[in-house]
Amino acid sequence: MTITSLDEPVLQKLCAVLADTSTGLTGSEIGRYLQYCGILDPEPLLTKRIRLFQALHKRQTEDRCANNVISFVQNSFSPVLYTDNREYFESKRKEINSVLAFAGLQFNDDGRVQKVQPVKSLSEASERADRLRHILNERGVHSDVLRFCKEELLVKNYFHAVLEATKSVAEKIRSVTGLTSDGASLVDEAFIFKNRIPHLALSSLTSESEQSEQKGFVNLLKGLFGTFRNPTAHAPRLTWEMNEQDALDILAIVSLAHRRIDSAVPAYRISTNSLPG
Repeated sequence: MTITSLDEPVLQKLCAVLADTSTGLTGSEIGRYLQYCGILDPEPLLTKRIRLFQALHKRQTEDRCANNVISFVQNSFSPVLYTDNREYFESKRKEINSVLAFAGLQFNDDGRVQKVQPVKSLSEASERADRLRHILNERGVHSDVLRFCKEELLVKNYFHAVLEATKSVAEKIRSVTGLTSDGASLVDEAFIFKNRIPHLALSSLTSESEQSEQKGFVNLLKGLFGTFRNPTAHAPRLTWEMNEQDALDILAIVSLAHRRIDSAVPAYRISTNSLPG
């Protein structure tokens, strides 16, 4: 896709983040990635952020698009480079996204950049977050859901907030059970009870209705993860603009999932003889 040229203030701020004195790229790294991306380094003796801005601005002007600017971001902060320091990668990705949001772009955790609904001001993102939190509070949603209705998430779009909230459900299951898998596999390991005791049970599972409830919850979680966690499911949603009402409805489902997990009974409290074979 062709990426529209970044406005000069956006590009300046992006370069300030990428070349930050304490947390950004080193001078040698800037030179190496500029060369790798085929971008001329016209002023290598300038301070890092000015040097980077001059190089990217010149190339963007020549290209009449920001594709090579984004290529520099993707290559210099490729996830594979930070497998031993994920916390740093996520911190820088957050800073990068806070700038790219004004250009209608988002740098994902897989190292790719996608188009999203742009924000026009910091206050717009703040108002969006405050409004969503207010409505969810009125609905009495789980406190773990409210943590994902933050300005830095909603500055991107509602889909991103919903995606992160959905991830929190999987993280809670792992925390409670000690399991390490993800998605449908995690749900099966945690809740399926056929021929074995589940890690978590919503009830004693002694009646047909209780067993149906457990199976239904398994399907609910799989549907939630399949919609927002499955990497192959993301491709057709790159330009999906989720509205506020959709986000509210889905976050309510996420809230239900958190509440049911919180009240689930650990497997050791259930007698093996009471479980169906």
